[in-house]
Amino acid sequence: MELITGRRALDESQPEESVHLVTWFKRMHINKDSFRKAIDPTIDLNEETLASISTVAELTGHCCAREPYQRPDMGHAVNVLSSLVELWKPTDQCSEDIYGIDLEMSLPQALKKWQAYEGRSNLESSSSSLLPSLDNTQTSIPTRPYGFAESFTSADGR
Repeated sequence: MELITGRRALDESQPEESVHLVTWFKRMHINKDSFRKAIDPTIDLNEETLASISTVAELTGHCCAREPYQRPDMGHAVNVLSSLVELWKPTDQCSEDIYGIDLEMSLPQALKKWQAYEGRSNLESSSSSLLPSLDNTQTSIPTRPYGFAESFTSADGR
């Protein structure tokens, strides 16, 4: 919702009925005309962009359901968003973007490249601090990720 509107989740500078982004956004999303007005004006809006934004907006509405059991799981969110990847993939001939990312590389390949760059090329290692240990399946958050500030008081990064 923040990306679509360009607004913060809580914005005290807005009128009282618009302070909370989720409530305001859901109200704006009901009506097609008000929804167009809610979209960040810096986005170059055409029919293709509006269709993609509408897909993401619908997903955000489900993700912000009051009851956790009504929210989609991450797999569903990935499936919805992955359908947009091909639409928005850069079309220039250069396969590396300005950040040096090879856009033709799969995510696992990119992860291995990044890990090799960081000196952590063994993805399969169960002792990797980037991955949860296999003996603790209660959480997917590693106990202390690589590069995590020692001064941070929370052991699990929350």
